[in-house]
Formats: sequence, structure tokens, C-alpha cells
Amino acid sequence: MLRQIWHHIFREELEWVEMQRGRWRVIATATAFAAFVAAITRGELPRWIRVALVLGLVVFACGAGIYAFGYSTRPPTLTVAAGSADGEAVRLMSAIASRLAATNSPVRLQVVDKNNALDAIKAFSAGQADLAVARADVGDLSSAATIVVVARSVVLIVAPAGSSITEMDDLKQKTVGVVGGEVNCKVVEALTSEYGFDSAKTRFKNLALAEIPQALKSKQVDALLVVMPLSEKYLTMLRNFIPKAGKLNPTVVPIEAAGAIAAVTRYYQSYELPKGTIRGSPPIPDDDMNTLRVPFYLVANKKLSDDVAGALAKAIMSARQDLIGQEPFVAQISEPDTDKDSGDDTYIPVHPGAAAYFGGDQKSFFDKYGDQLFYGSMFVGALTPLFAVFWSFMTKDERKSGDGPLMRLHALTDEIRKSDNENDLSKAEGQIDDILKVELEKCAKGNAEPAETAALGLTTQRLDHLIAQRRLVLNGKSAPKT
Repeated sequence: MLRQIWHHIFREELEWVEMQRGRWRVIATATAFAAFVAAITRGELPRWIRVALVLGLVVFACGAGIYAFGYSTRPPTLTVAAGSADGEAVRLMSAIASRLAATNSPVRLQVVDKNNALDAIKAFSAGQADLAVARADVGDLSSAATIVVVARSVVLIVAPAGSSITEMDDLKQKTVGVVGGEVNCKVVEALTSEYGFDSAKTRFKNLALAEIPQALKSKQVDALLVVMPLSEKYLTMLRNFIPKAGKLNPTVVPIEAAGAIAAVTRYYQSYELPKGTIRGSPPIPDDDMNTLRVPFYLVANKKLSDDVAGALAKAIMSARQDLIGQEPFVAQISEPDTDKDSGDDTYIPVHPGAAAYFGGDQKSFFDKYGDQLFYGSMFVGALTPLFAVFWSFMTKDERKSGDGPLMRLHALTDEIRKSDNENDLSKAEGQIDDILKVELEKCAKGNAEPAETAALGLTTQRLDHLIAQRRLVLNGKSAPKT
């Protein structure tokens, strides 16, 4: 017990001593710093220390400037949320991101897989991503602005071979398999509203890709509703899901009211599907037909810098040209349409930075930074006096004010008047000669000030006169009054 008490007391004493040591360290450091600052202000530091100090400040300022420049000019990395049932959206954006990094693009992308278009736009709306691959009819797009059009998907309603379904009215009291489920709910709403499917007891059943073959085989659905780009990959998938049956071909159902639906919803576009799009021989469809089209956009927040948005649009269009041979799907990437009269104008407003790039209205370097260059030159001019102060601080004579030649000569005045013998006078004359020698060397090198040289001449004459008077006094002669 006693041992524990002594241990506790010893530990408290040790802590107190350490605390006192810490306080004295702080006081000593503060005192040294104050002495250093005082030495700087009085100019008492040796010249080499002053030169080193100024050079250190210059190196620090240059390093800070280089770091700030590098930080301000480094490529911004934007996160992009993407998702689709087959992962194509993520793969496409990843290919573009890799290309931007490989070409040292001024903008970089980091892709975040969100499984489907709905989750991607949810992440974007929640601020979890800077960009998103967004479908025009999915999610909250109030804060979005278009950078480029990624793809345009077409709404296809396909009935299997041998089906009696040839037009939209034939879908009444039937079951339609909706590939993609929740993502296509607005397509279902638009068709239901236009064709009255709710009162006609038409049922819509959500299907995943893997469920399609079994649903068709067991006749759980009478037709499929798919929304897909018209690329060879997706057309092949559709042909595999709904193949020919002998001489019987699947049927693509036209959406004759596509124009009316597009006019009401605005996020859909009326589209004329070309003859033979699904299959060429025999052609499916067997004639051009009306349907709906829905765009996919790469969107950014409206608050994204115009410069970054413009650079991103430019970088993506350049990557498109580089990747089109390797990734055929990138051919679908296109410039957003801003022509209201075309009927295909972009539903999500185009970002001003992207619009400036596509419209050829991007500002030049001097347009952007002309004011900064002008005021920067004025600022540099204003710094000239500061540079002069630093130079004066570095080159200031280390001698104190009493160490100058004039003051040293003046200090000899009292010595001469108090001298008691010839040796003292000779010693004073030797000191005068030494001072004059140094100053004459400065004159020979052109480092002497004319005013100081003239003052030295007058002072030397005065001292010579005093020495002569003192010699007369020491020799017992009366000195003349001066």
C-alpha cells in the first residue's frame, strides 16, 4: 500500500516537472523568436543571414506559387453514376473514362455502377455523383443539365411468331411483359393513358432478362415491351428472345399515336422505325412504322462550371472519335439538339458550357483571363518597392552607425585633444591614414558616394589642424586660437 502511495506521489511530481519544462520551452521559443524579429527590425543580423532569410522567403513563395498553379490546373475528376440491366452503360462510360485518362484530358471521369438508370439518377439527385447517365423519363432531373446525348432508345412492342397481335388495340385484355420493370413505368403509363389499357384490362408484367424465354414459352405474356438502342448487340438479343417459327415471323406493333404521346409527355420523341430494322429478310417490320424514342443523356449539375462542362463535352466527343472503331456503341453519342422547331429538341436543358462548345462560342484564353493579366501586371508593378526593400535589407552595411568612416574620424577628435605625448598623436595619424586608405580604395572602384567623400576631406583637414595644435601645446608653445 505504501509503495503504491509513493508511486502515485512520484508520478504526480514527474508530471508536474514535465509540465514546467513544457512551459519553459514555450517561453524560451517565444523569447528566441522575439529576439530574432527584433534583430531583423534593427538590421543587426549578419548579411549572410539576411541574404539566406530573403532567399528562403523567395523559395517558399515560388514553391507555394508552383503548388497553387499545379493545384488549380490539375484535371478535375468527376464521378459519373451509370447503370443498366446488362451493364452496357457502365462499360461505355468506363471506356470513355480510360480514354480520357490515356490522352491526359483536362477532365477525368470516375464511374460508379448503380445497376440501373433509376438508381443512377437517384444517386445524382442526392449529390452522390457529379454526373449521371440519365434517361429522359426516369427520376428527378430538376437540377440536371445535358452535356451530350449518350444514346437514343426505341420503344418496341413485339409479339411472338404466330401471334394475332398486329396493332395496339389487339393488346387489350392481353398480358404484356415489360423488360426492365420499374425503369419503364412511365412508358406503360403513357401507353395506358393514350390507348385506355386500364379499362381494357390489359396487364403489364415486369420481366428480368433471364425470365423472358420462360415467360414466352409458357405463354405468361402475349407480347414484350422493350426499350433499347438500335445497335446490333441489342437487335441480336431481341431476335434470340423472339425467333422465327418456321415461316411465321414475330410482329412489331406500331404506336400510331406516338406523335400525340410525345407532344404531351415531352420526354418522348416520335420516331419512324425503318423497314427491316429487326430483320432484313424477310423484313421486320415490313414497312416504316411509328413508335416512340427516349434519349439517354450524360447530365451534370447545373452549377458545374461552364469551363469544366465545355471541356468535358469536348473531351467526350474526341474520345468518341478515338473509340468508335473499338466500341461501336459510342457511335450513338451525339451533340444535343437545341432546335425547338425540329421536334427532337433536348428535353433536359443543355448546360451553357456544353452549348458554348457545340455552338463554337467558347471564350479564348485572353477572353477568360484578360482582366486577371491586366490587374496582375499592375500588382507586380506595385510589388517593385517591396523588392527594393528586400534588396536594401540584404545589402545593408553590417556596420553600426558608429562604425562608419565619418563617425570613426569624429571619435578621434577627443582622443587627439586628450593625448599626452607624441606617440598618441602618431597613433591617431595612423588611424586616419588607415581610414583614408579604405575610402580611397572605394573611390578607385567607384563605390564611394560623392557627398561622403567631400565630408571625409573636411573632417580630415579638421583633424590635421587639431593634431598640429596639440603638438604645439605638448611642445610648450601657445596654440593659436581657432
